[in-house]
Amino acid sequence: MKNILSMSQFSNQDVYDLVDRAIEFKEGKTCSVGADKYAMNLFFENSTRTKSSFQVAEMNLGMKEVAFEAGSSSTTKGETLYDTVRTIESIGASVAVIRHPEDEFYNQLLGKNINIPIINAGDGTGQHPSQSLLDMMTIFEHFGQFEGLKIGIIGDLTHSRVAHSNAEILTRLGAEVSFGGLDSWYTPEFAEIGPHMSVDDLCSEMDVVMLLRVQHERLSEDENKSFSKEDYFNEFGIDMRRVDLMKADTMIMHPAPVNRGVEIADDVVECEKSFIFQQMHNGVFMRMAMIEAVLQGENTADELINNQHKIVLR
Repeated sequence: MKNILSMSQFSNQDVYDLVDRAIEFKEGKTCSVGADKYAMNLFFENSTRTKSSFQVAEMNLGMKEVAFEAGSSSTTKGETLYDTVRTIESIGASVAVIRHPEDEFYNQLLGKNINIPIINAGDGTGQHPSQSLLDMMTIFEHFGQFEGLKIGIIGDLTHSRVAHSNAEILTRLGAEVSFGGLDSWYTPEFAEIGPHMSVDDLCSEMDVVMLLRVQHERLSEDENKSFSKEDYFNEFGIDMRRVDLMKADTMIMHPAPVNRGVEIADDVVECEKSFIFQQMHNGVFMRMAMIEAVLQGENTADELINNQHKIVLR
């Protein structure tokens, strides 16, 4: 596995293998694949969970982080993303974890003279593979399967890379995915996957209720002006009344950051059905598994090259 860019690159078995490995890390397994290697986390959008989770994962694998701050980097002087990544490779980084506001930013890097692994930590409104994989880990730990599960994704579907990633992989793994939220966010892409339902019906029927925040930074000025958090919460938010509609083993999930009082009530965030902080905890172990996978892929490629050179020398 050279790079991790999109959930579409994974087979179902790949997902299960990464989940199994992440669970092993959670149970105390160690790995020295990152010893004496450097990681660089290039975040061009704000992040708390994803960035810090990757940092801890890297340290757990024995890696050291080379600090990077987008606002003080040469990208502010017009340097391209390609030149930035080539630079960090040249100074010794072994992996680049990148979050970028441009959809599929990685296309400007592929097929060029970059020889270190790239991990997509979120591209625009496109994909968020590390969040999706940690979500798969959290669901699998609770249910032990995906086949036949009913998953409801509620919120700002259009602008959510988590919605795109999770809807795709959950469907392939055999779950039934449905959606809730404003009608305007339920685009044909999601209509091809599953139905649009009321929040009460989703709460009553789903095994997993997955919430998304409203991404005001991606809404138009008119959309933001007309938005009422009180109206949104009343129609689409999860409060304890709706928690009481859920089945005994229903999971409430959210990629965070949560907006309390908008898509979720304050007392629901840490209620007994909430797995929100468990997701964050699992994120470290899943990102360890992801980094290990790309570094092992890089080592395998190096071994093949070295073996070829040995054959030539003989």
